[in-house]
Amino acid sequence: MAMETAPDTAAADLLARPDYATFTRQAPDIYAGLAALTKGVDASGLEKGLTELVKLRASQINGCAFCLKFHLGVARKAGVPQDKLDLLAAWRDAGIFSEREKAALGFAEALTELEAEAASDADWTALRAHFTADEALYLSVTIGAINAWNRIAIALRFAPPA
Repeated sequence: MAMETAPDTAAADLLARPDYATFTRQAPDIYAGLAALTKGVDASGLEKGLTELVKLRASQINGCAFCLKFHLGVARKAGVPQDKLDLLAAWRDAGIFSEREKAALGFAEALTELEAEAASDADWTALRAHFTADEALYLSVTIGAINAWNRIAIALRFAPPA
């Protein structure tokens, strides 16, 4: 009779990744810091629907299922029309996004993709044509924060929220 071996728990431990709830418990200061970025942007008065569109577009580019699912719910609660959510990936050609939204989405793509010419003077000028200096600052924070969340959620493989 062959002897059964116990599973290699050391190998399993190496593959284990914390889920979202574990992340928030194990790294409460990190979670609070990321949440504070969102609270600061929300307090700035920048439109919630706009910031959610930006978060969704960055999350589409990064392929973050957790953040897509989460921010789709927030966007709906903020009153973003379903047509805009449906056509976000093709925003340039959709014909339903305002010039302000297009400027924000273009800047979100520039900061998310970080090509050699990311956030060029042309990108900044296009953004500033529709946003005040303060709004551009807060929009930049929004884009930076969602990219941080995307990378954390992807690295730890957070399951999309139910």
